[in-house]
Amino acid sequence: MKIGIIGAGNIGSLLAKKLDAAGHQVKLANSRGPESLADTVAGTGIQAVEGEAAVDADVVILSVPFAKNPDLATVLAGAPAGAIVVDTSNYYPARDSKIPEVEGGKPETVWASEQVGRPLVKAWNALLTQTLAEAGLEAGAPDRIAIPISGDDAAAKALVSDLISVTGFDTVDAGTLEESWRLQPGTPAYCTELTADELKAALTAADKKRAPSNRDAIMASFSKPGAEFTRAGAVATNRSFSA
Repeated sequence: MKIGIIGAGNIGSLLAKKLDAAGHQVKLANSRGPESLADTVAGTGIQAVEGEAAVDADVVILSVPFAKNPDLATVLAGAPAGAIVVDTSNYYPARDSKIPEVEGGKPETVWASEQVGRPLVKAWNALLTQTLAEAGLEAGAPDRIAIPISGDDAAAKALVSDLISVTGFDTVDAGTLEESWRLQPGTPAYCTELTADELKAALTAADKKRAPSNRDAIMASFSKPGAEFTRAGAVATNRSFSA
């Protein structure tokens, strides 16, 4: 499968490497040019490209900071009409500045979809970089971590779920994009490393009104003097604040 990844931060780069290792044809682009990706693609089959990651792609994965999504409309204009487009981003107002529509309750990926002008599938947003790097297991493994996925196209979600599986994780369908607030920061499904059954319960327990304050409290705890960010600590903090 031809996969274009736009954004070569931690999640984008890891997905590129995992999907390349699974035998997919992967193009990777960032805002600094292909030369800056030399170390990332070394020893892999990943092709570092300028801006044509979406051209001829079957799947396009957007892995940029949330507020940068509007900049991708032009890039996605070159993608095939039938390409599946995936959003991995999350809204953090301290980083992204406050976006009135999202502050007012519009689900993050609904807003992102409006900005890029394409229907989106929300996936890979609700796991830590360290989780993606370290915790993937083969399909069928006991206690395999599951991550949520949302979107309005069942066939698109099924295909993306297959890709998620080759990156090491089970999936739980969290419903439509309008329901994708259930996997945003501050919810029990977000970065809490749950099995599929546990994740289903977490999605049901999500509280839309509490999620933003949970998110901000979690970030404040990580910003305290002397705080150390570890995978185990981050998971425990997310679980404690969002429970």
